[in-house]
Amino acid sequence: MHVIELDHVTKEYRLSPSKSLKATVSNAVDRLLGRPAIDASPFKALDDVSFSVDPGEVVGIIGRNGAGKSTLLKMLAHVTQPTRGSVAIRGSVAPLIEVGAGFVGDLTGRQNIYVNGAILGLSRPEINRKLDEIVAFAELEQFIDTPLKRYSSGMAVRLGFAVATSVDADVLIIDEVLAVGDLDFQKKCFDRMEDIIKKKNKTLLIVGHNVRQLERISTRMILLDKGKVVIDDLPVRVCNLYLERTSRRSDERAAVENRTLRPLSDSGEIEVTGIEVFAAGGTVPADDVVLHKSMSIRVQFTARKRISRPEVIIGFHTNDFVYVGSASSAALREGEQAFEGPQVLQCTLSDTVLRPGIYYIRLAFSDGFRRAIWYGESLRKFRVVADETVASAKLPERGFIDLPITWNFRPHP
Repeated sequence: MHVIELDHVTKEYRLSPSKSLKATVSNAVDRLLGRPAIDASPFKALDDVSFSVDPGEVVGIIGRNGAGKSTLLKMLAHVTQPTRGSVAIRGSVAPLIEVGAGFVGDLTGRQNIYVNGAILGLSRPEINRKLDEIVAFAELEQFIDTPLKRYSSGMAVRLGFAVATSVDADVLIIDEVLAVGDLDFQKKCFDRMEDIIKKKNKTLLIVGHNVRQLERISTRMILLDKGKVVIDDLPVRVCNLYLERTSRRSDERAAVENRTLRPLSDSGEIEVTGIEVFAAGGTVPADDVVLHKSMSIRVQFTARKRISRPEVIIGFHTNDFVYVGSASSAALREGEQAFEGPQVLQCTLSDTVLRPGIYYIRLAFSDGFRRAIWYGESLRKFRVVADETVASAKLPERGFIDLPITWNFRPHP
């Protein structure tokens, strides 16, 4: 039996074109005179959404801002009701929609645990039993009897997450809580979520913008766009589609703003005029290169002044700026070299080990003193594809590098 069922759910909000006194009076007069009042068409935060969730599933929900993610979670948490359609949830629900909601600044951390725990449905005996664990997880033993208004924002968020995740419910509705605190505490939060999933076998719905993190923790993901379900599938497929769509929008915006080869830092000594990618054996620039085949990158630039002992670094990154590799020309320097005037740099990767997907080129120039001269990211997009031989094999679904490993299985003597 499904734990969660959404059947053709639509949520509409009516957006008034103006809330001024003049517009309000004008609309009232129109209604009195029988004329239609000026009103905006309803905005659909969710538009005919249907899906179900089975016990123990971890469903990640991603999408752009305004896609309807938070509206969906608030509906599941019974904060708001659908305009049309039905939502059914079987079992108790713990909504972690806003970490620390209900905290009172004048109360101590200890007092806020009791207040917030009661808001989340915990009884006083349950809070008494879990109090030490909550305080220890939040790492606030020294400050637990200090008024909350003297906490840093990170301390308050840690306390809120510790209280929220102590609730023992059948379904957890989570909105962006994995991004709380510093990096070390985020890792701690992630470990707790994995513990809830694996050891307690809870059903989770998680909204977030860190798609890599959600891909790791989810058993299934849903992509929303403008209130509609675009895809409901395995995490790797949903994430890849989301990143492809994001990449397309970024490229279109870059083209409109004419910033394709615009550097992030520039001393004025070098002007990069072109970057081209070539597939194995190709003489014409290509958008696609093949996994485990060679590829070349050609950079055209002009050195406006003599640059002695130059170093060039070329690297690759994903659309969400995960740096997956780089190489430096310094390793191949032979004697004194210099750039001056128009130049063409061509570098070749004999084995493209990047797994199928979309990547971008980043480029850096520096001189012999390691002084930064020019640096840019997202300078040229290219796609890695698999040929028929590799595509027919089972490629790992995660990671950026296809490791060129030789396998050898033999009986142990």
